[in-house]
Amino acid sequence: MQTTVALGPSPFPVLQTKRPGGIRPWLALAFLSVWMTGCASLPSQVNRPVSTALANSMQTRLGQLVQARAVRAGTRNDSGFALVGNAELAFTSRMTLIKAAQKTLDIQYYAIFADDTTERMFEALREAAGRGVRIRILLDDFNTSGKNAQVLKLAFEKNIELRLFNPLPGGRGSMMLRILSNLKDVARMQRRMHNKIFVADNAVAITGGRNLGETYFGQSEGTNFVDIDVLAAGRIVRDLSRSFDQYWNNPLAYPVQSLMREEEIEALKPKPVVAGPDALSSALRPVADAVGASPAKAVGTAAAAPGALPDSTDLSLLTWTWAPSVLLVDKPSKIAADADDVAEAQETAVDGLLQLMSQAKNDLLIVSPYFVPGNLMMSQFAELRRRGVRVRVLTNSLASNDAPAAHVGYARYREALVAMGIELYEMRAEQEGTVKSFGSGTGSTGGSTNGSRASLHAKVFVMDGRLLVVGSMNLDLRSKLQNSEVAIIIRNRALALEATRMVEPALAGGAYHVELVMGQLVWRAPQGSGLQDSTTEPDASLPLKMLLKLLGPLAPEEML
Repeated sequence: MQTTVALGPSPFPVLQTKRPGGIRPWLALAFLSVWMTGCASLPSQVNRPVSTALANSMQTRLGQLVQARAVRAGTRNDSGFALVGNAELAFTSRMTLIKAAQKTLDIQYYAIFADDTTERMFEALREAAGRGVRIRILLDDFNTSGKNAQVLKLAFEKNIELRLFNPLPGGRGSMMLRILSNLKDVARMQRRMHNKIFVADNAVAITGGRNLGETYFGQSEGTNFVDIDVLAAGRIVRDLSRSFDQYWNNPLAYPVQSLMREEEIEALKPKPVVAGPDALSSALRPVADAVGASPAKAVGTAAAAPGALPDSTDLSLLTWTWAPSVLLVDKPSKIAADADDVAEAQETAVDGLLQLMSQAKNDLLIVSPYFVPGNLMMSQFAELRRRGVRVRVLTNSLASNDAPAAHVGYARYREALVAMGIELYEMRAEQEGTVKSFGSGTGSTGGSTNGSRASLHAKVFVMDGRLLVVGSMNLDLRSKLQNSEVAIIIRNRALALEATRMVEPALAGGAYHVELVMGQLVWRAPQGSGLQDSTTEPDASLPLKMLLKLLGPLAPEEML
């Protein structure tokens, strides 16, 4: 992991740094952090005007379109859904909602990364604001340092408001210094708003596992996330908007202007890299080749640019399914400063999910990138198996996990899970194009587009072939105790089957099946993959395996 935080279950990255002077530079850094903590604090007097979602979506084309489709479907169900697994569709559907919005856009995320992909989204947001759309963006504060601080400049655009949830005092120059300067309040730093909601005109919304950034839309040259969202329309969208309003108007939501000036954000902009003459010559060569080529060849070259994402999609062409649904969402108070015992203070979204899972009669399919059951969940799994319920779990392998520390907690339970009859699968860190078994087309997850590796990031649960849950939470103690989460429960066999069809090919061809043979764990390679079975963490480097052994006995599960 890099020092700029990779999105994982814990906000503490694995810090990697050179130590030419031994421990003394770290002592100096620690002293500096202590000094900074004594100076930094959040403002006490904050002007946060109360605002709410659009009251009547029928004033908009999107609202009228949703109503027309519901009438055409001839259903008594008040909410419609379409699964979004394909990375391209995940991007184009959001862009389409931005362009279609006439009144409001409400956007809530754990992380928005500053890169070329999100800049295209920001340009569309600026254009929407220019035509009079009111835009509210609510962002968890943890990842807003370094390059990503540039996202905060949207707060200074006309018709755009941006608030930071549970902000951390201190500078934003680097993630490492931010963490060090807040070590005096680790408990508060751990509690993060993990919700992901994108709502247009209070009529159509997207929620699920994705944050905003190139790694979530298949555009990274390194690792890309395999993920699933759901498009929603109708009454469930109004439920999502009410949840957004609760967070937006909460005292933990600080307008960016109360924390930073625009000039301070601009000062954090990374300095451009000055390339040498050889690098410049190399960079210009493809341009010269294109200019010298025939017009047809030059156009063809541009059109074939790898990883290019279109700007929009026709959402009316998707298959919309109308079905009963329930929103699971945590209260903002879950991550308040005095919420020391969340498990007793309130029932959480994960509690609701566990209650649902306990009612399974035949089959339970779990897709959770970070899977740290804890004793309570283990007892529940044991009861399910006692009743003969088939339980399949797809999670990350050590090699595919973007947060190796999370794998530490999972590894503690792996042998016991397999011993009780849980069918356990670990995602392979795939080469480009080899994760196509996880679906293809508009209803698929797909693999990485530009990147060479894939990491599981979807949070999906299918029960008895009739109930589907898509959301932001993992089955781990961090999602239960530390983060706020959101998910939609949908009761519909067709959607449950569609989600299962997305995932099952990955179990067969994109993941290792973990078994227990004569008391030893064995990772069975997928048939036809050309890979060998393994008795140790497959595809993982020696440093990662050593990290697992080092942290295994020490790390507290609720922080993983």
